[in-house]
Amino acid sequence: MKHISEIIEKAKTFGRRKLAVASAQESSVLEAVVDAYNAGIAEPILVGDPAAILAAAKEADGGKGVDISRFELIEEANLSAAAARAVALVRSGEAAFLMKGIIDTSLLLRAALNKETGINAGRLASHVAVMEVQTYHKLLVLTDAALNIAPDLPAFVDIINSAVVVANALEVKTPKVALLAAVEKVNPDKMPCTVTASILTQMNRRGQIKNCIIDGPLALDNAISAESARIKKIQSDVAGDADILVAPDIEAGNILYKCLLDLAGAKGAAIVMGAAVPIVLTSRADTAETKLASIALASLLGSTSLRA
Repeated sequence: MKHISEIIEKAKTFGRRKLAVASAQESSVLEAVVDAYNAGIAEPILVGDPAAILAAAKEADGGKGVDISRFELIEEANLSAAAARAVALVRSGEAAFLMKGIIDTSLLLRAALNKETGINAGRLASHVAVMEVQTYHKLLVLTDAALNIAPDLPAFVDIINSAVVVANALEVKTPKVALLAAVEKVNPDKMPCTVTASILTQMNRRGQIKNCIIDGPLALDNAISAESARIKKIQSDVAGDADILVAPDIEAGNILYKCLLDLAGAKGAAIVMGAAVPIVLTSRADTAETKLASIALASLLGSTSLRA
């Protein structure tokens, strides 16, 4: 796939899949799920305070309101209870995937990743974004821009594996993974992330991280520009053609993610991986297309490849 619109169109082929929304009393979230319903992608189950949900629906779309009369409402006014109830719907099979409403991400993940009552899959939760950038020749997967502050080596293995699953869902069979840094040379004293990148690269070459091609450390320009890699004489199967960009820490990932959206005019979709099903995270600042694409991406992943 080369365009965000392809994710949306592919998700439509699976029909409306049940989507459990935890603490759904937020206008932008209701706008998103209505769009997803109208697009034929999702059938929301709204968990939260019914009065607050109805009030939020009336305030949505700039005060024009959105119609949620077709959707099931489940009363759980307490935020923790709403998270647990939404997760339970997924765990029981009554819903296919999960979406965050007006609730802290940490609270929702605590319920989702609970080993006894959640949908824990034994992997680290990580934020995975898919970006369509006008200046790049295909979709980019970017991770982690929101959850893991300073990942260690085992965390990076889980982060990479989750990003590979997303790339596979985008029909990239063996994705090329660029481990980002400021430089290409290993500098153990001043830039520890370059050491981590070199170890992960070697692990991939020895078959410890599978189903992808990893190289790093690579500066961003060399990861996405074949000309930059040529000028710097970088010999790499990844340089200039990366499918996945792995940030060295949350600051770099978050800045790159927001730069692409807000300065480069990129289109995007973002989810949390690591649980047994994907979790949709949207921001009030996200465009309607980003929200719809995020739901579509989660539906696509839940329909195809999370069991891989």
